[in-house]
Amino acid sequence: MSRKSLLFFFLLSLFTPLVTAADAQTAPAKLTASQIVDKTIAAQGGLQAWREVQSMSWTGKMDAGGGDSAARSRRFAQSKVAPTSNIQHGPMVAPEKTDNVQQVQLPFVLKMKRGRKSRLEIEFAGKTAVQVYDGANGWKLRPFLNRNEVEPFSADEVKAEAQQADLDGPLVDYAAKGTKVDLDGVEKVEGRDAYKLKLTLKSGSVQHLWIDAQTFMEVKIDGTPRRMDGKMRPVAIYLREYKSVQGLMVPHLLETAVEGYRDTHKMVIESVVVNPKLEDALFSKPQTN
Repeated sequence: MSRKSLLFFFLLSLFTPLVTAADAQTAPAKLTASQIVDKTIAAQGGLQAWREVQSMSWTGKMDAGGGDSAARSRRFAQSKVAPTSNIQHGPMVAPEKTDNVQQVQLPFVLKMKRGRKSRLEIEFAGKTAVQVYDGANGWKLRPFLNRNEVEPFSADEVKAEAQQADLDGPLVDYAAKGTKVDLDGVEKVEGRDAYKLKLTLKSGSVQHLWIDAQTFMEVKIDGTPRRMDGKMRPVAIYLREYKSVQGLMVPHLLETAVEGYRDTHKMVIESVVVNPKLEDALFSKPQTN
């Protein structure tokens, strides 16, 4: 989105109380699912630009504690650029039931490479937690939980990783990836009309993705359901504050919410590097001293 467009939407938000709902936002166009996908990819940088992305690095801060784990932040961190991925990992910082634990922000570095390779490092209490996935297998190291040995991902964690979108997300070349996309209507997301897309993946699993009807930015996506208080609860991931990085529109604020829980968790992206040189060794089993 251009600076002028950003200014327009900012000014519009200031004067929203003075205009009617019809004035504030025109009715969504009647588009097919494939037309919505094409417009979304174009708005977010273009098909060829995303195809050329081979690697990406994010740095910033993520919430941890207050009823969940930093691991969940990583799952929705990959929701755009690995745009819609949500990885099912065990907690790296805090257990699920931590109602009395104060939420803190932890520095992180997330490195991603095509082939669903990823490496997440989180700093906490002077120690570094590491989670890596090489495209087939995964490992985690959680020293601040007094787990100083590298642990393999569980079978469920590996399965969840294998189903995630690659760097360009689920919409780029979706048919070639074996994904079917259907339009499931129009819904409000944070007060704005959004197209609700139903994605049926090659594995048969279903995920929903909401596209802003005016900007064609991805604004919400289903997360992996969480077991909390003995129940499986739906998870919603919100993508905000898009900024242009080498012509690609990348969200710089991601927020995840578990149905029935007041607290949410945010990931603030402070820096994005497109196509950094990342050796495959970065995604190998971590080494301990």
